[in-house]
Amino acid sequence: MAGRELRRHPAMPTRRTATVAFVRGSVRGTRRRALATLPSLFTLGNMLCGFAAILVSIRGEFTLAAVLIGLSVLFDITDGAVARLVGAVTPFGLQFDSLADLVSFGLAPALLAFNVFSQGRDEFDPLGWIVCFLWVACAAIRLARFNTTIDPTADKRYFVGMPSPGAAGVVLASVFAFGSHMEGRDRLWVLLVVAVPALLMVSRIRFRSFRSLVSPKSRRPYGLVAVAVLLVVGFATVPVVTGCVLAYGYLLAPVLVPLISPLGRLVPTRLKEVLS
Repeated sequence: MAGRELRRHPAMPTRRTATVAFVRGSVRGTRRRALATLPSLFTLGNMLCGFAAILVSIRGEFTLAAVLIGLSVLFDITDGAVARLVGAVTPFGLQFDSLADLVSFGLAPALLAFNVFSQGRDEFDPLGWIVCFLWVACAAIRLARFNTTIDPTADKRYFVGMPSPGAAGVVLASVFAFGSHMEGRDRLWVLLVVAVPALLMVSRIRFRSFRSLVSPKSRRPYGLVAVAVLLVVGFATVPVVTGCVLAYGYLLAPVLVPLISPLGRLVPTRLKEVLS
């Protein structure tokens, strides 16, 4: 009798309940591993687009290379947003993302700019070599510094130094806008387009981070929706102008924002609350 009561006791696990618990635990573990892998797939897409951009730029397809680097920027933004969304921010993901960024925003823009600069000529061009290597070196230094100086108390709204995707955007916009004119004396413009963002990547100038726009905490992200609509309309109608305004506006943001910020006082408070 006592043995029968013991078998009926709810606290005692049976073979069936143990099997169900094991299966449920395996499913949860599989889901966790899948969610942890998801951001890395976007990082891999980032690296793939950067690698493809290198290959097509060597073949002289400069516009396609610029488009592929632009796709790398989108993948780079998405992998961080997905990692924060599923709670899969890991040291491995951080290092993998930096290696992918070095390919897509270090090597790819430098080789694209060099191929545009050299226009397929094989002769030794020390100025182009030096400036394009400067870009690769500054991108590597910027990424290494970012990984080793993560400060939990730092202001998350800002980057120290221009982020490499933003710097790459300047090269992309320039290729789209001036790619067919970058010959002769205008080749110096290519070097300027490369050298200035490269030096800003390793500077101590603060650039605004738009992570809060990608994954907004506000329940009324009307400002994000308005900006997204404007960008879609701009890229659909005047893509070159939109790209240049976006890229060069971000490049000049540390100078323009202090000049424009006083105008924010003229915006009605009610409108600020709606757009926030």
